[in-house]
Amino acid sequence: MITGQLKSKIDKLWLEFFAGGITNPLTVIEQISFLMFARLLDVQETRREKMASKTGKNGSQRAFPADRQHLRWSHFRNESGDRMIAIVRDELFPFFREEMSKRTALGKYLEGAQCLVPKASLMVTAVNLIEELPLTQGDVKGDLYEYMLGKLTTAGIAGQFRTPRHIIAAMVQMLDPKPTELVGDPACGTAGFLVEVMLYLLKKYTSEKMVWVDEEGQKHYPGDLLEPHRDHIQNRMFNGFDFDQTMLRIAAMNLLLHDIESPCINYQDTLSNSFVEKYPTEAEDYFDVILANPPFKGSIDGDSVHASLRSKVKTTKTELLFLALIVRMLKMGGRAAVIVPEGVLFGSSTAHSGIRQMIVDENQIEAVISLPSGVFRPYAGVSTAILIFTKGGRTDNVWFYKVTRDGYSLDDKRNQLPTEQNDLPHLGEQWAQRDATKASDRRSQHFFVSVKEIRDNNYDLSVNRYRKVEHSEVNHIAPAQLIEELAGLEQEIEQGLRDLEATLR
Repeated sequence: MITGQLKSKIDKLWLEFFAGGITNPLTVIEQISFLMFARLLDVQETRREKMASKTGKNGSQRAFPADRQHLRWSHFRNESGDRMIAIVRDELFPFFREEMSKRTALGKYLEGAQCLVPKASLMVTAVNLIEELPLTQGDVKGDLYEYMLGKLTTAGIAGQFRTPRHIIAAMVQMLDPKPTELVGDPACGTAGFLVEVMLYLLKKYTSEKMVWVDEEGQKHYPGDLLEPHRDHIQNRMFNGFDFDQTMLRIAAMNLLLHDIESPCINYQDTLSNSFVEKYPTEAEDYFDVILANPPFKGSIDGDSVHASLRSKVKTTKTELLFLALIVRMLKMGGRAAVIVPEGVLFGSSTAHSGIRQMIVDENQIEAVISLPSGVFRPYAGVSTAILIFTKGGRTDNVWFYKVTRDGYSLDDKRNQLPTEQNDLPHLGEQWAQRDATKASDRRSQHFFVSVKEIRDNNYDLSVNRYRKVEHSEVNHIAPAQLIEELAGLEQEIEQGLRDLEATLR
């Protein structure tokens, strides 16, 4: 999470845009995002230059040709206000729209890019403030976007808040995606899951001799062992859909800045009839891996939902429809890790029990990971869980794990805690070592439950249904003795009052 000082800088930048006449919060986010992108693109270009110098290879195509070097952030930020706004408005944004749009995934999202900063003084202020932001440190740019999104009056209505990076990383690690697979997210938002898959692959497929450390002490993984799969990774592997154009623009920028130059990012409501019509290949039996935290916004118009989903689960609740959708999108043997509201695990309606029965009986559900209710604060306090399942196969036993601490405080501040107060590393270790043939202790943090027991409990998948809690024995005082002691105390109080009264006479 970002610090108070960083929040103050964003608040100041936000107020500068408002004072400059840009009062639509969505427009403010877009303009700040474009400027952040311009700076990060320059950072990426600098890293590529250093990598080329280190390896002696030019690598992939540079973002800025030799005759456009003045469009780089590190160049124009030192210009005067009038010169700066002229470069950004009249050259950089047209460069985004007309040239970068032809050779990157940003094409359809950059075509309409417009610089709406009205005056030079605001441009100078915005550039100077964005220069101060630590955009290259960890997931700060994602945290900054999350903070800005929280300023929208509609934020959260459609579940539009980022999944914390450390939760995403745990899910990716458990699914262990391969560089030959097709990865999808039917509600990708800012593409956090897709980006994390790329980071996971880069780290896993980098030879030890190629790891290098920058001036800030951060390790970088070039992914040299991924070379045979570059074409697949760049053009087919990563697929995301969302019905929010702003989210898609940020998603495309995010992926490009992580060296994924041509991801398949599309504007589409994946629950609707039009998804199957526009994307018949991706809509069914296509993906090897799906990672998602779908925007659960309650209910939608049933007539707009594709018949293949309504036949599986007769409901208009999006949290249930997305599960049916993900099963349909997976190829046989495909794997999914999906965040769901906890009510999905134990809801008693026909639709709730029906979707759980479908996942348990027609597929192989492998794990249910209960998350603490504060992981999405301050944007949502809903209790959630991660479902991990494979399409097809057979469920024999389900592994349950209860996360009680994720390394951050579970209040609205979400302050980072000491390493020992984080269950996620333990989760990954135990997932890798799980063995259903060994004795399972229901009193521990993780255990197996047989599919027969789950069926006998109306397919309830909540960890608290099966976990045993040890109760400490407490010896209470007998009622008669307690009354006797209270009477003695009362007598002492009365005597004390009489003694006090006597001294006042």
